[in-house]
Amino acid sequence: MSSSSTTEPAGPAGPPASAIGPALLLVLALLSAVAPFATDLYLPAFPAMVTDLGTDATSIQLTLTAFLVGIAVGQLGFGPISDRIGRRVPLLVGATVFVLASVATVFAPTVELLVVARLLQGLSGAAGMVLGRAIVSDRADGPAAARAMSLMMVVGGVAPVVAPLAGGFIAGPLGWRGVLAVVLGIAVLMLVAVIAVVRESLPPARRAELRAARTTQGSVVAELGSRTYLGYTLAFAFGFAVMMAYISSSPFLYQEMMGLDEMAYGLLFGLNALALMVVSGASANLAGRVDVRRMVGLGLAISLAGTVLFLVIALTGLPVGLLAVAVFVAVAPLGLVFGNATALALESVPRAAGSASAILGALQFGLAALVSPLVSLGGEGTAVPAAIVMVTAAVVACVAYAVAGRGPAATAERLRDRDDVLEPV
Repeated sequence: MSSSSTTEPAGPAGPPASAIGPALLLVLALLSAVAPFATDLYLPAFPAMVTDLGTDATSIQLTLTAFLVGIAVGQLGFGPISDRIGRRVPLLVGATVFVLASVATVFAPTVELLVVARLLQGLSGAAGMVLGRAIVSDRADGPAAARAMSLMMVVGGVAPVVAPLAGGFIAGPLGWRGVLAVVLGIAVLMLVAVIAVVRESLPPARRAELRAARTTQGSVVAELGSRTYLGYTLAFAFGFAVMMAYISSSPFLYQEMMGLDEMAYGLLFGLNALALMVVSGASANLAGRVDVRRMVGLGLAISLAGTVLFLVIALTGLPVGLLAVAVFVAVAPLGLVFGNATALALESVPRAAGSASAILGALQFGLAALVSPLVSLGGEGTAVPAAIVMVTAAVVACVAYAVAGRGPAATAERLRDRDDVLEPV
């Protein structure tokens, strides 16, 4: 693409072009992965936690719910604050509190204190997720931003899939406190990495420009309510809901219905995680050469086909082994969706990337908390509820994508035409 299409300045509301180096990209990917690991890593230890803490399954489940609520609410706080005072200070505060809260989870003597500690973990861990995306939006634009988001999703998007599998391996020898100690170790690593690598991406001069733009151009609420932003945000969030429905239903799907042992379950789980990682990496390599919006549409269309196949198999009594094929088709192409849809959404609100990232993340985890219990409504002997949830989420994601395409075309054009460069990783 020639540079002639990018000679006009972006104006005070556009993000400055800036390369994102490998070290920063790796740290941002870690930030996006910490919360999913903290969410899913300890799931296999739930039965042991019930016994050790002398409580019931409902109370232990509340520790997960508290964390998800914390992530959703925390993002809504950290995002707008970072638009006003910058990214680095809120990120340091969030990372520090996350470490302290992680210490509290490891040594919590009662389930009540564990629930409080997990809520604090979620609130503070939200900083890394929301501000990581905002930093990419601050420092890159066009294909560079889409490429960076996709590379982050190689880690952050795969973490919810890999974490339960990893937790299953370490919960036995380490116990549930040991699993939470692993989360603490990741939190400490995150804090050290933020201190060493992350620099302010929204300096005072830039914040002054954005404040001036709000004065002359009005509130950003209209941009946050635009078809473009809401469409791509909903496409991302409901695409993520497809994956979370699969994750939540996978134990009874693979083990109860298909009769697989733990090793075979782990292999299939890992295969889907690997496929998602490979497609995310391919998406990053294609950014700048293939239209970003088309990649999102292709990924959603294939995923929808996979969910429909899943529903047909569940309803008709076809060989149950085909469910694994349908799940693979539904999950793998989401690697084309997550990073690219995020970049398109944030690109459409350049004056408030933090707030835009916050809404996107809150919706993502809010839907995750909603769909997880729905997939098991029919019991362990049927995949129909999971199939219905996945098809519904995929349909909504496709509709949202179509709606986004009917909004202003500037975003897609800018993502095609910008010549920003992402340093090789």
